[in-house]
Amino acid sequence: MAERRARDIELLDALDAHAGVAFEGDVWRIVRSERDVLEGSPSKARWDPGTFDVLYTSLEREGALEEIHFHLSRQPVFPSKIQSVLHRIRVRTARTLKLADLAALSALGIAPERYGELSYERSQEIGDAAFFLGFDGILAPSARWRCQNLILFMDRIDPGDLAVVESELVDWDVWRSARQEKRGR
Repeated sequence: MAERRARDIELLDALDAHAGVAFEGDVWRIVRSERDVLEGSPSKARWDPGTFDVLYTSLEREGALEEIHFHLSRQPVFPSKIQSVLHRIRVRTARTLKLADLAALSALGIAPERYGELSYERSQEIGDAAFFLGFDGILAPSARWRCQNLILFMDRIDPGDLAVVESELVDWDVWRSARQEKRGR
């Protein structure tokens, strides 16, 4: 069993000073075709230490695509057999920790110039503290696109506050070509 470290009291105080915001709107999420898009997991990614279920989403379609493409591209060979599905989900939260920009992250001990790296220790501490303090998620800058990501703490979200609006298969080859054309302009 993993040893549990004590939570950072200064971090708890800093986060407790945030009232939290309600969010209502559409977000985007990509999963493999056989996976339930509304099923969270303890992924041990940027904002969760792997001790509670989360659902990672993006407020922009392109943000979700960039996030997942980044992670798929880290593999030795880009997976060609996996079918990815992009979903638009209507979400409602009641008390979400809003970290509006890189300055807000910096104030909590995350170096803005290193935010895109895969070093998650401090952001996981923030996620753990936010969960401990009763927030239902975190609204934070994407590390891959100029938008916000919404990370939902599934134990705090009522299933009725999530609804899949639309879904579409992602053709990564087509997406990469379109992305290259946009960058070439």
